[in-house]
Amino acid sequence: MALFYSVTQLEDFAARGGAPLWRQILLASAEESGVTPEQSLEKMNAALDAMLAADAAYDPSQRSHSGLVGGDADKLRRYFESGRSICGEFVGRVLCGAMRMGECNACMHRIVAAPTAGACGVLPAVLLPYAAEHGTPREELIAALYIAAGYGMVIASRASISGAEAGCQAEIGAASAMAAAALVYLHGGSAVQMSDALAIALKNMMGLVCDPVAGLVEVPCVKRNAAGAMNALCAAELALAGVRSRIPADEVIDAMRAVGALMSPLLKETGRGGVAASPTAQRFRSDYFGS
Repeated sequence: MALFYSVTQLEDFAARGGAPLWRQILLASAEESGVTPEQSLEKMNAALDAMLAADAAYDPSQRSHSGLVGGDADKLRRYFESGRSICGEFVGRVLCGAMRMGECNACMHRIVAAPTAGACGVLPAVLLPYAAEHGTPREELIAALYIAAGYGMVIASRASISGAEAGCQAEIGAASAMAAAALVYLHGGSAVQMSDALAIALKNMMGLVCDPVAGLVEVPCVKRNAAGAMNALCAAELALAGVRSRIPADEVIDAMRAVGALMSPLLKETGRGGVAASPTAQRFRSDYFGS
């Protein structure tokens, strides 16, 4: 059995008292992996450094090899800086961060798979702007990453984090749910509220297909990172306000697994269904790869 197989188990960990939940996740995962807690912390710090470095290394002049991706995050930045946006500065930083990281992935930068490369933009897009807005110390960001990892492990063990297995609900959906739980933690929410945020975020993306144009992790993947980040904010705010998920988190994860099993193989990373099957996408595929 996996180390963390249920959200209920994580809630039980939190209810024990003593060490905070993130620390209990650290200790349990370190023991399971056969490393010391210090080695686990070192690895998580390296992951945070990689997120920060990838965000800082964004180059708006770069384009992916296909030419489908690049420069959009900078367009978004200029739009928000113009003062004409609907949502304001903080949301702007979240959206820009998600787009930057997704474009960095498509342009072959070093990123953190969180939980996958195609969903790499969601967690940093919500955590880094939150830290800047609230003056969150690095130690708390590391703790939030352990929270995200613990809940992500449950999704991976009960369902999937693979688009090829369960569609994009298992990639962007899982990343969004992990980010929602981490945000609730950072904002002082309880383990129950973290679970509710995860359940709400995952339900909002239930059934999302994996339909990359020409089989590349670019379109619509990059923009879905922005959508996943916004969904995480929505779910976290609802949970922090006391809005409960009527369906328990573990049952939502099980439902996601069942939905993935029902999906046509054409909607699981094959590049043959969804928007990947559109005439424009098919023309691009033919032009890019040849007949």
